[in-house]
Amino acid sequence: MWVAGVETALKCLVAGVAGFIGSNLAEELVRKGHEVFGVDCFTDYYPRKLKEANLATLGSTENFTFIEGNLLDVDLYEGLPGIECVFHLAAQPGVRGAWGSGFRPYVENNVMATQVLLEAAKSMSLSKFVYASSSSIYGEAETYPTPEAAIPRPTSPYGATKLAGETLCYAYHKNFGIPIIILRYFSVYGPRQRPEMAFARFIRAMTLKQTISVFGDGTQTRDFTFVDDIVHATILAAESEHTLEVFNVGGGSRTTLMDAIRFLQTQIDSSSQIVFLPTQKGDVHDTCADISKARDMLGYAPCVGLQQGLASEVKYFQSHPSDAAREDRTQNSTSHRIR
Repeated sequence: MWVAGVETALKCLVAGVAGFIGSNLAEELVRKGHEVFGVDCFTDYYPRKLKEANLATLGSTENFTFIEGNLLDVDLYEGLPGIECVFHLAAQPGVRGAWGSGFRPYVENNVMATQVLLEAAKSMSLSKFVYASSSSIYGEAETYPTPEAAIPRPTSPYGATKLAGETLCYAYHKNFGIPIIILRYFSVYGPRQRPEMAFARFIRAMTLKQTISVFGDGTQTRDFTFVDDIVHATILAAESEHTLEVFNVGGGSRTTLMDAIRFLQTQIDSSSQIVFLPTQKGDVHDTCADISKARDMLGYAPCVGLQQGLASEVKYFQSHPSDAAREDRTQNSTSHRIR
């Protein structure tokens, strides 16, 4: 069993380390005394400068080594000494961009990169390989809260590629014994959230007194999960003795989008106009995680409620005023993704 702490420090690989979740995870691993090798190729999904800012704290840390590289480059793994735990958070995110010709980078970054990393993992003596999946694999679920046993029916190419990654993990466990844990994250938010995600866009629009565009009528619900809880669950999965298990990681409650917007309006004292637009292709109306399995087997319990978490994200944004002027290259309006 992997027990966190300096006395049992491990060499960890965090793939996708410059991202929102990956950078937060790497910071916590280093804080716990582990040696972290972080890999990222800075895809152009959103500005590189934001990802570099995510690494600012880690850059001055003795136990952190950053490697700029693509997971598809097989030579990359020759320079990774004695990796004992892999956290695979690298992916092309988002629902809307995966349609049509935009599908190619999703195949490369979500499917092919996962297969190449699993191939490399065959030669590593791993205690755990943690794969970050998504609630998007469920699509329009038949039941809420949704258990892990629900039949996956992704309604977007993005969700399909994340499910393909899960299937690859299963195949490599069965054939090569890689100790896999799959985590299905539900609507992660918090400081440093990706700029095109719902709350980051709403906070920016309210701060700048711009119009907020909402896809759908605002009654759609999400199981919003604060990034610190996601990080905690991810480390619990790595510490556990379980292998070939799938766990939902949710925030523990289901909230409508409009309720979240109203709370943000009170936090920011905003009167920004809300414009409702047609529902985007691939989006689902509701998500809600049954987290009883993660609670019982991992000891996971979300600690940050939505209002506390949103207040934290607002505070972070307001303490980084330069973020308000940064143009999001993925979209030109204040639209959002809330997968």
